[in-house]
Amino acid sequence: MAINATDYIKHHLTFWNSDPSAGFWSLHVDTFSISLILGFIFAAVFGLVARSAKLENPGRLQIFVEMIIEMVDTQVKEVFHAKSKVVAPLALTIFCWVFLMNAMDMLPVDLLPMIAQYIGAAMGHDPHHVYLRVVPSADVNATFAMSLSVMLCIIGFSISHKGLGGYTKELLTAPFHAEGPVMGAILAPVNFAFQMIELLAKPISLSLRLFGNMYSGELIFILIALLPIGAQWILGTPWAIFHILVITLQAFVFMMLTIVYLSLAVESH
Repeated sequence: MAINATDYIKHHLTFWNSDPSAGFWSLHVDTFSISLILGFIFAAVFGLVARSAKLENPGRLQIFVEMIIEMVDTQVKEVFHAKSKVVAPLALTIFCWVFLMNAMDMLPVDLLPMIAQYIGAAMGHDPHHVYLRVVPSADVNATFAMSLSVMLCIIGFSISHKGLGGYTKELLTAPFHAEGPVMGAILAPVNFAFQMIELLAKPISLSLRLFGNMYSGELIFILIALLPIGAQWILGTPWAIFHILVITLQAFVFMMLTIVYLSLAVESH
């Protein structure tokens, strides 16, 4: 059955929902499963390279992985000045995982959804009601989940380096310092409110920046897919080349902001 452009766009922007009637408690199965698969791919590739690494005559894959690790390690050393065994592996994981999720946008728009429809039809489902969105970072739930994890890391690093008492004191005495207990008591609620605004702004900015860029990119690819074949090549090729820079830059920005936020968390104001 032929569908119009509106239905085509709606279909491609609909998630595979575990239970649409459950509302908040439902799960986007496509986002979760694809993110998990990409995470395993990242771990498997880097683990394979680590086990088979050679000092002499390294392979191309080893050289490529070492370039990524060196790039991430350089950024961490330049931005994060405290000592931690967690920040560099965390930054590496964020960059590679977000990049892989973004890179799913480079696949042909209809490829995986069409395969899912064939599988659904073979299992007795109506193929027009089989949905699959393949770009996890175009799902605001996924980007918020990652950014909330970063926020928990920020709080954990703050408490780890300053102690619970030191972190609590910072929440009540910065950014406005007071002379005397009376002014301190007056400014404490104001300081706490500003600290909460600053803390909450970090995951919101992280998640919405990544989501906005990847959602718009996904939507543009869908619109290009509605054009005639010739126009798809004319418009799609330069956009795809430009989008390679976008998906790489967004992964890099997410990683860098995470490092900056963790660096600020361990420094005294």
